[in-house]
Amino acid sequence: MALFKPFFPPRSLMILPCRATTDSNQKRIKVSNPVVEMDGDEMTRIIWEKIKERIIFPYVAVETQYFDLSVTNRDNTKDQVTVNAAEAIRDCHVGIKCATITPDDDRVEEFGLSKQWPSPNGTIRNILGGTVFREPIICQTIPRLVPGWDNPIVIGRHAHGDLYRATDFVTEKTGVLELVFTPDGEDEEPLRMPVYTFKTAGGIGAAMYNTDESITGFAHACFKYALMKGWPLYLSTKNVNLKNYDGRFKHLFKEIYKEYEPEFTKLGIWYEHRLIDDMVAQCLKSTGGFVWACKNYDGDVQSDMVAQGFGSLGLMSSVLVCPDGKTMVTEAAHGTVTRHFREHMKGNPTSTNPIASIFAWTRGLSHRGLLDQQPELQEFSRKMEKACIECVNKGSMTKDLACLVHGRQNVKREHYLDTLDFLEAIIAEYAQQ
Repeated sequence: MALFKPFFPPRSLMILPCRATTDSNQKRIKVSNPVVEMDGDEMTRIIWEKIKERIIFPYVAVETQYFDLSVTNRDNTKDQVTVNAAEAIRDCHVGIKCATITPDDDRVEEFGLSKQWPSPNGTIRNILGGTVFREPIICQTIPRLVPGWDNPIVIGRHAHGDLYRATDFVTEKTGVLELVFTPDGEDEEPLRMPVYTFKTAGGIGAAMYNTDESITGFAHACFKYALMKGWPLYLSTKNVNLKNYDGRFKHLFKEIYKEYEPEFTKLGIWYEHRLIDDMVAQCLKSTGGFVWACKNYDGDVQSDMVAQGFGSLGLMSSVLVCPDGKTMVTEAAHGTVTRHFREHMKGNPTSTNPIASIFAWTRGLSHRGLLDQQPELQEFSRKMEKACIECVNKGSMTKDLACLVHGRQNVKREHYLDTLDFLEAIIAEYAQQ
């Protein structure tokens, strides 16, 4: 039997969400202000609906401003739905997002899309700004690929510019590649910088950018997050090669740290800059317990490395903290679990890990509770997260986690639960708290 009947994404720009039915005696926490809910694609979309139905709405009465960010709806709306969602998040300060597809050529053909639409995460980040913090969800029963990591490692990813907003090109000709900057003002001459002379036909080139404003916001977010955690902060760059570009990150962090150094000293923590290669080596030898500030691409790569080092990308939360200090977007750090979705569409049962998607909801609702001064909402989120972790620690888990515990070749059917059974186990554990 399949998880439940196949779900086909609606094509509207914005629709009202379904509400779960609950026992009339069940006391639900009434949330004072709305959150923005962004639906996604494939298996995570299927799980998302069940999480709302079984894990969230029976306990929380919250108004959601719903946006369908499925790849087909983004295509139908020319990606305006993503822009609308970001603007709604700016107004209500809390966004909760399901995993989505960023289409490549194969996906364009599969879905009959009009073009390769950009990552909705990137679009939202570029509209709202901010820093993505990814933190592993630690379960004691899950073995770690890096056994010395006793404490979490939080990756702070600068979610702006760099490779993700680069301009690149391919040439089949010989010629000179230049970087040209034209200052504002009639008396200013353009600054022309030679990059490379293509003496043989064929080659590629790229240019990227960032701004002091964005780097400064990134620095403040990282210093504040480290203080909140009570952990040291490291910034990694390759400033020996990109002396001006990466050097700017190093310089601004150093200047801004002067504002935070007394608080860091009081907590017995510190800030350091390190080369990215040295930082990777030191990270693997460490016991964890620090915040690692990374440029955009480095953060993308290192967050996946850290997730696997702690066991699974399915056990990692992801939070976008915006420069205003109030606005936050939460999501699962993993993708849409395409392989499971295709099995589901065949009518086959799946055992898909919902923990990161649950944490997207709980972290978003916890922030809503913080903004609205509703401690009972924060307590609900804490208890539901604890229930997820305790289930795994007691041996109730999905197949991906069972493979980590028993080994992929040795895992048996009795070692894991299907997704719906795992959700019920979480509910039972929550009820015991």
